[in-house]
This record gives sequence, C-alpha cells and structure tokens, in this order.
Amino acid sequence: MIFIPQGMIEEKENMMSTANLARMFDPGTIAVIGASEKKGRVGQAIVQNLITHTFEKDIFPVNPNYSNIMGIPALAKVQQIPKDIDLAIIATPISQVPKIIAACGEKNAAGAVIVSAGGKETGPKGRAIEEKIKGAAIEAGMRIIGPNCVGIANTLNGLNASFMHLFPPAGRIAFLSQSGAVCTSVLDLALAENVGFSHFVSLGSMLDVDFADMIDFLGTQPKVESIVMYMENMTHIRNFMSAARAVSRIKPIIVLKSGRSPAGARDAASHTGAMAGEDRVYDAAFKRAGILRVDEFDQLFDCARLLARQQRPRGKNLAIITNAGGPGVMAVDALARYGLEPARLSQKTIERLDHGLAKEWSRANPVDILGDATPEQYLRAAEICSRAPEVDGLLLLCSPVGTFDPLVLATPLAEWIKKVQCPVFTSWIGVIRMDEARQTFNENGGTTFDTPEKAVRAFAGLYQYGRNIDMLHEIPVRRDKKRKIDFKAARIIIEENLDRDQRFLSEVQAKALLGCYGIPVNRTKMASTPEQAAQAASQLGFPVALKISSPDIVHKSDAGGVVLNLVDAKEVRAAFARIMENTAKAFPKARIDGVCVQTMAPMGDYEIIVGAKKDDQFGPVLVFGMGGVMTEIFQDTALGLPPLNPALAREVINATKISKTIKGFRHLKAVNAEQAEEILIRTGRLVTDFPQIKELDINPLVVKDGNLMAVDARIRVEKTSTMSPDHLIISPYPAWQEACFKTVDDEKIIVRPIRPDDGGPMISFFSDLSRETVYSRFFSPIKQLSKSMLIKLTQIDYDREVALVAFAPDLSGDQIIGAARVISLTDSETGEFAIVLADPWQGKGVGAGLLKRCLAFSQRVGLKTVYGLVLNENTQMRKLGKKLGFQIKKAPDSCDIELRIDLETLGGQDQGVHS
Repeated sequence: MIFIPQGMIEEKENMMSTANLARMFDPGTIAVIGASEKKGRVGQAIVQNLITHTFEKDIFPVNPNYSNIMGIPALAKVQQIPKDIDLAIIATPISQVPKIIAACGEKNAAGAVIVSAGGKETGPKGRAIEEKIKGAAIEAGMRIIGPNCVGIANTLNGLNASFMHLFPPAGRIAFLSQSGAVCTSVLDLALAENVGFSHFVSLGSMLDVDFADMIDFLGTQPKVESIVMYMENMTHIRNFMSAARAVSRIKPIIVLKSGRSPAGARDAASHTGAMAGEDRVYDAAFKRAGILRVDEFDQLFDCARLLARQQRPRGKNLAIITNAGGPGVMAVDALARYGLEPARLSQKTIERLDHGLAKEWSRANPVDILGDATPEQYLRAAEICSRAPEVDGLLLLCSPVGTFDPLVLATPLAEWIKKVQCPVFTSWIGVIRMDEARQTFNENGGTTFDTPEKAVRAFAGLYQYGRNIDMLHEIPVRRDKKRKIDFKAARIIIEENLDRDQRFLSEVQAKALLGCYGIPVNRTKMASTPEQAAQAASQLGFPVALKISSPDIVHKSDAGGVVLNLVDAKEVRAAFARIMENTAKAFPKARIDGVCVQTMAPMGDYEIIVGAKKDDQFGPVLVFGMGGVMTEIFQDTALGLPPLNPALAREVINATKISKTIKGFRHLKAVNAEQAEEILIRTGRLVTDFPQIKELDINPLVVKDGNLMAVDARIRVEKTSTMSPDHLIISPYPAWQEACFKTVDDEKIIVRPIRPDDGGPMISFFSDLSRETVYSRFFSPIKQLSKSMLIKLTQIDYDREVALVAFAPDLSGDQIIGAARVISLTDSETGEFAIVLADPWQGKGVGAGLLKRCLAFSQRVGLKTVYGLVLNENTQMRKLGKKLGFQIKKAPDSCDIELRIDLETLGGQDQGVHS
C-alpha cells in the first residue's frame, strides 16, 4: 500500500479552496438578513449600496419588522426566499448568526458575509459563538467571510455587498484587508488618486475565508492584474505559502504587514532565537513566496500600479537623468539606503551622450544635463540611456530651474515612455508648474512621483520583487550529490535526551548530531572529573580547549567557563578546577554536566553562525550570518525557510555583509561556496527531519584558510506530537513517494517525485519524443520546452500536485522514460491528470504504473475525481484508461475524449505502491 504521512491527510481538511467563492462574488440571488430602512443602521447601508450599484440581481431583504424596505418586499425569515441563495449578507446580533446560517443552508446558500461584530475579538464568549457559526457553516456547506467585516465589492459586475460609504472605482487591482477601518481609508485614498479596483474585500476575523483562499480565487480571475493586501496576522500559513507561490508567478502580490514587533524572540534561549524575531520571519516568508512587502501606506498603490504597468528591470542598475544636481544626489542617496548604486555608464554610452549634450554635462551617472538644456536634449539623453546595455531602469528628474515649460517636456516624454524597453520612473519636483506635467504622465499610463526618494523606492521595490520571482523560477544546478545522513543515529540522540526529560543536548551530543548530518565538527569528549579531562585530552591530542557543559549556561565565556590552548595534562586538570569554580560563582544554581574537552581548533580568520529556530507559526527558520561574540552586536544575519536547495541557500548567504568576506577579501582566502551552501542545506534538512528541535546554534562556525568547522554547538529539544514534514510551511520533497515496479517484460522501473534539478533530464526526455507523442501530450506541435514550461513541469508544490517520473536503471540509467502528474484544482476535490512516455516504453505497463500511483496518492489526500483530456486518435491512452477504470466519453464542446474516474470506486485498493 502507498504510505502517506498522516499530517498530509489532516492538512487536507484545511487546504485552501475557492469552492463557492465564484457564486458569492457574482451572485444572482442576494439575501440581506437584518435589512433595515432606518438611517444609521448597517442593514440600511447595505441595502442602499446594493440597490444603488448592483444591477440584474434578485435582492431579498429579511427582517420580520418590515413588509417593505426601500421599495423591495421584505420577508420575515430566510426560508421564505423563493430561490436558492448565492450570497447572504448578515447584519444581526452575532448571537443569532448560527441559526441564520443553518436557515441559509436550507436554501442552498453558497456563502455568507457576516458583518456582525462580537466574535473572538471580545474574548472567550465571542470565540464560542464563532465556533458555533463555523459548525453551522460546515454542516450547510457554506463559505463565510467575516465576521466583524465591512463587506465585499466587485466592481466588475457592480456588486457592493458592504456598508462602505463609497463604491470603489473600477480597475484591475484586488484589495484585501483584515481591518475594516483600513478598507474605508484606502477607499478614500483610491478615489482621491483615481486608483481603480476589481475587488474590495474586508476579511474581518477570517473565521473561514482567509488570505490563502482569496489569493487562489483572484489568481483565476483574468481581469485581476495584481493583489494588494493589508495584513495583521495569518492563518493556515502553509496554505497561504502554497497559494501565494502559485499566484505570484503570474500576478504581483503586495502586502503591508502591520505589527513589526520583537514578540517572536521573547522565548529565545540562544543567539539564533534572538535573531529570528517574528517580523523578520514574515519578511523571509513573503520573499520565499514571491510577495513584495512594503512598509508604508502610500507604497501599497505605488507598487500595485508599478507592478501592473511596468516590466521588471533586468537588474539593479538605474540610470538617473536630471536637469539639476541636487535631485540627482538625493536619488543616489536613496539608492544607497536600499543597498544599490547608480549604473556605471560605459565609455560608449558617455561618448554618445557627448554628441547630444552640452560639453559641461556631468559625464557620469546621474546624468546632469544642466538647467539650460532643451527638451530635445533631455529626450535625446533618455533615449541613449534607455538603450545602454548597462542600464536596467531609468529615472527621469525635472526641477523648475530651466527656461522651458515642464509640460512641453512631459508631453513627448509620456509618448516616448510607452515604447521604451526598460522600466521608466519620473519625478517632476514642485507644485505649481509641475502638476500638469505629472497629470500628463498619469493619463498616459506612466509612473510619476513628487520626490526622487519615492521614485527610487519604487524602483527598489520593483527590483526586489523581480529577485523574489527569480528565486521562485530558479532551476538549480544538478549536482547528483547523495547526502550521507545517519538518520537512525540522530534519532537515538534526540530520543534519549527527551526520554530523560533533558531540554538541551550536551555539546558532545550536539556535535554528534551535527556529525550525523555531515556538518564538520572538531572532536569532543565529555569529562566529569579532572582525571577524566586529562585522559580525554591525551586521547584527542594536545593542545585542547575545555568548556563548561551546562543546560543553564548559554554564554560560556561570560561565566568563565572556557579555557583555551591547554598543552599538557597538568594544565588540563588546573583548568578543570578553575572552570568549576568560576561557573559555581557566576551561576550557583546551574546544573553542571561536566566539562567538554575538544581539540584546539586553529585560530580562525573569522567566525560565522548557522542556526535554526522553530517558530510557533512558521516552523523551523534558518539563520546565517556573522558569528562569535559579534553576532548580536552587529546582527548581520539573514533568514531562510527550509527546505533549501543550493540556489536558495546562496540567496540567504548573499543577503549578509559577511558574505563579501566569504567570497575572499584581501589576504582572506575565499570559502568553498558549495561547502557553505551545503552546511546551510544540511542544517535545514536536520530541522526538517526532527520537529523536536526547538533551537539550534552552530556558533562559532570557524573559517580558517577557506575551510569551515563547527567548534561549538547548542541544541534545544522538546517533545511534540507533530510529525515531519507537517511542521514546515513549504512542502518538502516527498521521499516517501519513491517506489519501484516491474514492466510486462519484467524490467525494473523506479518511480519518484520530480525535482527542480530534473530540468536537464526533462529537456533530454522531451527532445527524444516523437512529434506524434508530443502532440498527444501537449495538443500542439511544440519543438522545445521553454524556460517557463520547464519550471512548471519540474518545480512542484507537493501540496497541490503529484508529479512522478520513471527510470529504467538497468537499461537507461538516470534517463527519464516517463512522467505523470495529477494537479489538484482549487475546489480541493477534483484533479486533472497528464501523462507522457518515451516512445520505446509505450505499451509496456510503465504508463499504468505511473498513473496508478498518481491516483492512489490523489485518493489518499482527499480528491474525489480525476479527469484528463486525450486526443480522439490516442488509442493507447484510451486503452490505458479503460484498463484502470476510467469512464470514457466525448469532451464537451470539443472533438477530444475525456477520461474521468471516481476515486471513491477505487475502494482503497492496493495500487502496488511501495514506500
């Protein structure tokens, strides 16, 4: 039988779903429960908004105290509504809501927007009411937005199911917010700035529908170009990451997350815990999900408009053109705040500018064309810089210092910007003479700002967004490195400590655990007496170092618990006594296990920290940066979320200042980049395999002549019922899906999930397919796999789809001979399959073996139906479908054939899959 971790099955209950949301946001029938005609009442505002903005909808006010509300017949109860309900809007006391939800369920309601307050925000009583609402909604099969929200709006069809005072202008930006007050404030700002929206959604308490659900839903809406969010907290973070990682590849997502607090570090017992505060983890999560985080309110729409209108810069090199020196300097200073520098113009570009500008121009970037330059000279400079290969973006600055009218320059520039191949930002500085110019840019789809700093901030955000998306699209280099890991020995070390109720591993145990995962450590022994210490030192070889071993002493040096460079047994005995005396004075109540004796590592060139902390919401978080006693002083660290591949590990390392030293600096030898990445990856693998690890510090990780060695380690463990990998927010490679079977010719076939580093083998596999096979799989005569298609095929969200590849090791080695996948659609119950086999392997049972395993996996994670489309002439696939029990019929509105199978009919039968 197939083996699937229990946590994956349980997670399915909370998987994101767009079920019923389409009906809610485009309803034909709307019930307003708690409707009113009394001004000032929420129920009155909702009905007023509906009849003012919502057309061709059946609206049913429900209130037993009225027979007619605003000219619409009112009903006494929900059951009297003559049609099924698409959307219910509830504005009654929250205590009545559970019964109302049950009544709506009788009318087959798709969902409800609950504007009523008084839920969990009020305490235990409110939480209990919300639980009743949730239970009633599950029983009724309904979705819930709210409670404690202002409602929803969809400008694409005129729906205003809210009590907002204004209706959002139409546009292509979707806005989501937990705060109703922020919703109304943003609405005021949007109207003032003429920013349009497609959807405006107040999520409130997020009893059911949360950010993940909405991102998934909006990702399928063709008229939504970008998603903007105001967030206070997250629920179902793994679902959120899955949805965001899928949608951010195709639509920009921008978030303003409030609450930048150090709360997450309060329970820290190590350097790593202090570094991995709550807000920094949100930063790491957003970056990994391809989301751009902004810090200020006005950045939300600046970035949303930019990301919807502008192409991403190829790199970080910005050219600045200005008619005055001061604004150019301001722009350069602003770039420095984001760790960026202006583009270095090539000699060829400077020579071209020489021909078009006065000889007194700056001959550098910023390109200061001087205040008496003509509009023609300005436009010429912009054209030259935009075509320069060393320029990735263009900032055009204009101050009211010249003799020409700013509008005379803005008008041709606005037309020219439409044709430019790199992103262009403008900042016309001033008020009276500049407003018309800025309006010209706005009307022509340009991006303009009133200060250079805001324009640079926009460019930096666009560049960072591009970096985030690039990391999502990264195709790792295939190294074919089989990591030797002693999982069993590691498990024994952790379980022995937990059985003894020990929260901290001794240094000897910690280093042994690291050694199980191939992390280089110096040899260490434990001693409880001076004689044992001397004997251990003789066995290890002098010189040695002694360190106190205590679960209660974090900073050993501060307690006088470290003595270095001991050269003989006599010095070791004396040092043992001194350490015991020092620590007894500094920490009289500390538990002392003894003293660690270890080989004296050579004096390092510098020190690094690698660590991990298990966050209550985000699971394990990795830390890399400057180590030793300087860790908390300089706080030069970066965070990452496991699982990591070499490209992601490199991104974490390069985010630190110490990375410049790691690459080699003056007399310091460069560190083997692969070794540094590998240590970070292996640390991530360790905390992935063991949810019991609460905190882990490798500090210092000493660098000497380019080599790395862990000379101190501290690991804190705790008992947990969570099984790996359920504690991660990003689904890891599911090794448990690896299996083998035999073909009809008794040939051994190995099946495993596809990996990102299968990009090269997948290209080879595709290139060997016949034209007929390619057409049967892709329904078009594709000649080669594009990068985007290769990413889609090899970079899998294992929470959303199963994608398996087959190998025949005895005949074709590591060459892919077949691939199959089932993608879970967003209703969480249906999946779509696809399969392709190398031509020589068709008809041998490989396709059946692959598809069986995909179906078995789909069944176990809760899918009810799997279907696929095949060409009418694809007899092999029709034969395979019939063999596996698929229903075969003509696809609607197509000449193709649909294969569909009800997974419940499989009855949990053995699919021949082995773990």
